[in-house]
Amino acid sequence: MRLSIRSFSGICLPIFTLLTLHLSAADVVTVKKLIPDLALEMVHTAVKACRSNGYQVTAVVVDKDGAPLALMRDVHASRFTIQIARDKANAVILSGIASGLFRDNRRDIQQEMNHVEGVLVLQGAFPIRAAGSLLGAIGVSGAPGGEKDERCAQEALDLVQERLEFAE
Repeated sequence: MRLSIRSFSGICLPIFTLLTLHLSAADVVTVKKLIPDLALEMVHTAVKACRSNGYQVTAVVVDKDGAPLALMRDVHASRFTIQIARDKANAVILSGIASGLFRDNRRDIQQEMNHVEGVLVLQGAFPIRAAGSLLGAIGVSGAPGGEKDERCAQEALDLVQERLEFAE
């Protein structure tokens, strides 16, 4: 078999190009992510906390991109609580703060924000953080009032807070 200059350069040029390319630290990002096991533990805790107070709710944990990681709807919670809990959690992802605090701080744009698909600025969701990084959010819906949803979400956060504080 004979190799011509053209076929030789056609093979070597891409290999040479690949070998000379290198990535610098600025070209790569390291990301912390929640694992589904922790998310499941959190939604289970939130639903149990509300149930113990007589409320039928849905709890949702979303990751930092707003994608659902875990969801639990109690037996008699309305199916609409699924969307509401998720959208409250997405308001946290959008703002980086608790959904109730976002609502209180930005009443001037609350109505407009509630028209953004997938975002609902109502009380009942908190950020999930580890070592200062936003990992996701937990949202709860179905109790009679956002402050009650918030208490159930807070119980779930309290359960895992120490583990999150020591996460590397």
